[in-house]
Amino acid sequence: MKKNNESDQLVNNPNGGLPRLLEIMRRLRDPETGCPWDIEQDFKSVAPYTIEEAYEVADTIERGAMHELPGELGDLLLNVVYHSQMGAEAGAFDFNDVMRGISDKMVHRHPHVFGEESRDKSAEQQVADWEEIKAKERAGQKQVSVLDGVATGLPGLTRAVKLQNRAARVGFDWPQTDMVLDKIVEETAELVEAREKLTTLEVEEEFGDLMFVIANLARHLNIDPETALRKANQKFTRRFNAIEAELAKQGSSPAQSNLNEMDALWDKVKAREKAK
Repeated sequence: MKKNNESDQLVNNPNGGLPRLLEIMRRLRDPETGCPWDIEQDFKSVAPYTIEEAYEVADTIERGAMHELPGELGDLLLNVVYHSQMGAEAGAFDFNDVMRGISDKMVHRHPHVFGEESRDKSAEQQVADWEEIKAKERAGQKQVSVLDGVATGLPGLTRAVKLQNRAARVGFDWPQTDMVLDKIVEETAELVEAREKLTTLEVEEEFGDLMFVIANLARHLNIDPETALRKANQKFTRRFNAIEAELAKQGSSPAQSNLNEMDALWDKVKAREKAK
């Protein structure tokens, strides 16, 4: 452990880099002098923040707010440092293990850059080679199923695509997009029937089936469903905000309006956007 004066110098050094951040986290987690909130946290309690920070990075990139990106990446890095500090306290691993592991992985998975393999290959072939290397790694870890290793904590749509990609590698996939569209029609009909006749849990199951096929359609169309949905959310927010602005000009609000009036304003906003 660093002496307090050495630690203070590092903590307050704006050019301290990564060692400064590691020391800050060590101090925050110190059981005697650290922050009570930080001391109480564990892997499970920090994990949701890690996921949230990753989404905030993606949102910043999506908005093109490059001036915000260093701060958001810093928040994400802090979470990596947080988990590493807790790992060190438990005697399981530390930040050096994290860095060593990812560095070794990158070197191993890029033999065309760090090894003897030729770089003269397409991006598609490089992706195929990457997946082949990952498959060999999974085999070395004694993973039995083709689907082993797809993280359960991923967003539902993202995990659906990853599961489908894994299955597709061994031939379990629709060969044509039209077949996926036909399946969507079938699942929609089943959902309608379930809504009329079945329990809430059964309706939920049918809805999940439909969402799973929707994710498969996105995969066949080379679309990331999470990105597409985020953009749809942004579009909805933008257009609804425009409705609120139009109503405000009239001295009104959504709560004082009705569906027909707001729907007409929605069409007006939509037409205005398409005319640009």
